[in-house]
Amino acid sequence: MTTTAAPALRRRSPAVALLVIAVAALATLLLGATPAAAHASLSGSTPADGEVVATAPQRVTLTFSEEVALPRDAIRVLDPTGERVDTGDVTDEGGTSHAVALRRDLGDGTYTVAWQAVSADSHPISGAFTFSIGAPSATTVQLPDQAVGEGAVGLLYDAGRYAAYAGFLLLAGACAFVLLCHREAAAAPAVQRVTLTGWTTVTAATLALLLLRTPYTTTGRLADAFDLGGLRDVIDTKTGTALVTRLLMLASAGLLIALLHGGYARLVTTPRDQRDEEHDADVRDLTFGLSLGGVILAIGVAATWAMSEHASTGRQTVVAIPADVLHLLAVAAWLGGLATLLTLLHTGPALPRAAVRRFSRLALISVTVLTVTGLYQAWRQVGWSWTALTDTQYGKLLLLKVGLVGVLLGVAWTSRRWTARLADTDAETAPVAAVAPVAPVAPVAPVAAVAAVAAEPEAETAPGPGPETDPGRARQLARQRAAVDRARRRKARDADPRRAALRRSVLAEAAIAAVLLAVATWLSGTTPAHTALEAEAQPAPTAPATNEPVSVEIPYDTGGEAGRGTARVELSPALSTGDNTLQIHLTDPEGRPARAAEVGVAFTLPAEDLGPLRHDPVQTDTGQWTVTGLALPRPGEWELALTLRTSDIDQVTETATLTVK
Repeated sequence: MTTTAAPALRRRSPAVALLVIAVAALATLLLGATPAAAHASLSGSTPADGEVVATAPQRVTLTFSEEVALPRDAIRVLDPTGERVDTGDVTDEGGTSHAVALRRDLGDGTYTVAWQAVSADSHPISGAFTFSIGAPSATTVQLPDQAVGEGAVGLLYDAGRYAAYAGFLLLAGACAFVLLCHREAAAAPAVQRVTLTGWTTVTAATLALLLLRTPYTTTGRLADAFDLGGLRDVIDTKTGTALVTRLLMLASAGLLIALLHGGYARLVTTPRDQRDEEHDADVRDLTFGLSLGGVILAIGVAATWAMSEHASTGRQTVVAIPADVLHLLAVAAWLGGLATLLTLLHTGPALPRAAVRRFSRLALISVTVLTVTGLYQAWRQVGWSWTALTDTQYGKLLLLKVGLVGVLLGVAWTSRRWTARLADTDAETAPVAAVAPVAPVAPVAPVAAVAAVAAEPEAETAPGPGPETDPGRARQLARQRAAVDRARRRKARDADPRRAALRRSVLAEAAIAAVLLAVATWLSGTTPAHTALEAEAQPAPTAPATNEPVSVEIPYDTGGEAGRGTARVELSPALSTGDNTLQIHLTDPEGRPARAAEVGVAFTLPAEDLGPLRHDPVQTDTGQWTVTGLALPRPGEWELALTLRTSDIDQVTETATLTVK
């Protein structure tokens, strides 16, 4: 048993190494990536951030840089105590603007607007700002430190995206390898495992993404993954529709996989002495049908990404979506086929040289398509600016991706060289059983390897049990014979140094591909470079300048009884943009509220010969008078003329200077 255990361990080690690299790449994606950024951003609001309005607005309106989808309770308006004061009904104002109505009779103070949305490329965005009614005030509103789409939910969602991409590559690549490179591989258990692993992974990941959309875009709580109301809302969105469509297409793909590795596998591995013209015609027809159906399903599944992510927004979407579909299919044919080739090289008998060369040609075509579509997508998202490549996260990731592709192409060139050097021992006429579940005919190996095999102890290949042999012992001997047979075939396979070199180079390709996939997944969740630069160049939503209230105390004496006192005048926010509020407090010499029969104010700007602008304050309480909606159109030193009348004949006008910015 020791003789067979060590080779089995060596056989599994490349797969284990590749799994470790893939997990490490995923960990880099999850721990190193910043929260997913999106195209859309808040470009303006009414009231604006930090604005002080004199009267309560009827609604709050948000304007975004592009079209967005708003989930339930997407816009919340909170009063200074943290209570909601909006009606909860978000309306589409046309274009990229959305509004929520407010309750009536809102009091003065600072209000907080918290919003969240989903951009057209499926990524969540959120933010908050404040505005004040009358004058700013303290607020007890506590907003969460963690933005939507971050935390554990964000990590799980990113892991799901990576798994969905990886599963699709394995599924589509394995099927392409079988139909285009090596039909007999349909009967190989190793290839069947690759196909089933890919289908299971992409299906489970897609279902997980569908359930996680509500926590990822709306609530941030993992427990809401099974909220049926939230799931219903998700399905109505573009991304939700794409995920459901992908699940339906994967269900159809399951039937194709069953036929590919079932009836088709039996058909192509029929012994040659049992084949006839009708059999060959059946193989051709079934190959054509499977290829056509597979292409249609692969295009449909790839389109669920292209029509819901970066390609579906921005410029030239009519060209970008088909280009993105071709890009994904080329990646699947190359990297997914590469994983299939690696599996066969490390688990099965020696592959026919023709199969390896067919895959080499398929990889060359795929790389050509990748180059053309990749250059177009890079131009579309980055443009011609070198700054966009070096100063934005998208550009830096794109450069990293290009570097990894370059390294991958270098290793692939090495693999292609070893393919060309393969000994002509695996011709097209090699027995089809070479990859079938039954025992294959071992390919011709160097003489030293054959001699080594012949030197195996006879005890390992003991003859079959006699009629009186214990059944348990018979099963044990059968397992031993199978293990020795596998070891013999492996020795024969590994004896060719060129095939061993090919296996090593393909393993290196697959390892780099796992890292490349992580970078590509990270890139798909990053704001495109040209959008990031435009957002930086565009001034942030400007709010009216803020200023501290201006106050002054004015002694007065109308000359009559109870005609002496002090008027404390406060102008807030004392700005030339927007409305101001003027508060007048009258007190007598003892500091008690003072009465007045009439109060009048007039503003003059001597430096620009502007005014007088007269206003009649409204009495709000004993000794308190207010002017709201006071507009002072120019900054400067305004002269206030305060007129007080305490009786029918006792009146005085006092002046003071107020600075308006």
